[in-house]
Amino acid sequence: MRRLTTLAALPALLALPALAQPVTPDPVVAAERAFAVDGSAMGVKASFLKHSSPDAIVIQPEPVNAHDSLAAAPDGKPDDPKLEWWPVWAGVAKSGDLGFTTGPYAVGGNRRGHYFTVWKKQLNGEWKWLFDGGTPSDPSGAPGPGGPVGFLKVADVPPMDSGEALAQVLAVEDALATVALTDLKAGFLTVYACDGRMQGSALPPAETCEAAEAEMATRPATARLKTLGGEASAAGDLVWTYGVMSWSGIGGETKGHYVRVWQRRADGWRIVFDELLVPPPPRPN
Repeated sequence: MRRLTTLAALPALLALPALAQPVTPDPVVAAERAFAVDGSAMGVKASFLKHSSPDAIVIQPEPVNAHDSLAAAPDGKPDDPKLEWWPVWAGVAKSGDLGFTTGPYAVGGNRRGHYFTVWKKQLNGEWKWLFDGGTPSDPSGAPGPGGPVGFLKVADVPPMDSGEALAQVLAVEDALATVALTDLKAGFLTVYACDGRMQGSALPPAETCEAAEAEMATRPATARLKTLGGEASAAGDLVWTYGVMSWSGIGGETKGHYVRVWQRRADGWRIVFDELLVPPPPRPN
């Protein structure tokens, strides 16, 4: 009788929806690696056009549309030094539609720094990047190509409307901008997550709060911040932003651009990735 009862219940059990698979950054990492493979085979221009969203941006030194910039760029030559890169750390939204990767990049076999790419899943299921840029952060101690990739833990928070999530982050950035006028480091570290990453200087990317304090020490004591754009995930748990940062120093006025990823946690919005892009000074005549 027990066996018959179990068999009778089988159709109902089969009709239940499959258990949801845990969300991981694996698809984002796969997209980055496919991008890197094409970069080696197709060259920079063709591969960057292929894997970027039509509204993707690059900073050169101002934010510009990546496709417009690439279309105007010369085609590569077979003997150009090869650009290579590989992910070592990645994250993804709870909704599985927005993510990022970062890791070392090399030119002609020589490591030069760390790249950062923001990815978005398109309506057809393909992943395209929304932002790509790198810093001279020391890559010497980073793992090599093909190694394991560390993951940012996926947010464990209830869903939120993406528009409301972006509005909340922009409000936090406005508050941070106000504090930065008198104490950039204190304001930034108040909202920075110690399990995040920060890069921009010649130091290795910061992976701890102590390293983040060292990275912040390379930045000005005060600065003017202005957010220029960004986007939130469908679940409202992950938001990327970019903006301009300017400050006065001994050499006069300096301007750079920041790119950040914010993650919503139980204690509020926290920066889980930040990079500062500062153009090199002009060469003397």
